[in-house]
Amino acid sequence: MAYESTDDGGTGSAGGAEPEVSDSLRTFGAVVHALREHVGLSREEFGNLVGYSKHTVASVEQGRRMPDRDFVERAEPLLGNTGALRKAAPHLSRQAGLASWFLQWARLEATAISLYTYECRVVPGLLQTEAYARAVSLDVPPLPDPVQLEQRIAARLARQDLLAVTRKPPTAFSFIVEQAVLERGTGGDEVTRELLDHLVGVIERHWNVEFQVMPTRRPTHAGLDGPMRLAETPDHRWFAYSEGQQNGRLIADPKEISLLQQRYAKLRSQALTPEDSLGLLKRMRGAL
Repeated sequence: MAYESTDDGGTGSAGGAEPEVSDSLRTFGAVVHALREHVGLSREEFGNLVGYSKHTVASVEQGRRMPDRDFVERAEPLLGNTGALRKAAPHLSRQAGLASWFLQWARLEATAISLYTYECRVVPGLLQTEAYARAVSLDVPPLPDPVQLEQRIAARLARQDLLAVTRKPPTAFSFIVEQAVLERGTGGDEVTRELLDHLVGVIERHWNVEFQVMPTRRPTHAGLDGPMRLAETPDHRWFAYSEGQQNGRLIADPKEISLLQQRYAKLRSQALTPEDSLGLLKRMRGAL
């Protein structure tokens, strides 16, 4: 990714970085929008009834967010109980807006039982807010056109359904993020405040998510070669993924994976504990 990419930054430029085209999210959103208006509910009224904010409802209706199971099940009886939403939801594409080099990893990620991520450039895509994803997407040239931008943001937000504790089995997540990434202020203070609130919420609501901050001042550091991701499949095979400017590489070689696992284990011991990391996030939020 020139952050461009895929998961975390996403600008998606020429040659190989173009996202796959999919209208499924936009079509589903248009149906929700039409049915909501048909029953005479505003976005805010509908959001209150289904337990989501009007902004989340807008994101679903505009095709920017993958509706989770709770959204579909709560919306269905409010919108006529036709079964249309339940039948359509399994066919929604999660691939729109992902860079071509990221697709193979995204397919592994979707079924993984363990996912480990170390990031020193941007907040991982699975933890981004819509505003942060938008800010990052607009930071790195070339600028996307409006359609590309919305596709990439929608793809990133859709992938966050993987965090759900209701998945069977729930995926076990470990994130290690550099403190400097959180202090950078990408998008400005308002975006950063929302991001920190979101991170605290994810950590406190998801017992399957472990989040650690790598402090800025650290005399020893096992991640100096850059970001890394590791995934364990349901049959307990491990894969890794590394990414750079305009490219990404899926790693299946056991020797390489063993080396990255050793590095990640060392990073976990060097970063702040999950408890201390949560405390730091709250202090950072309070200081804004």
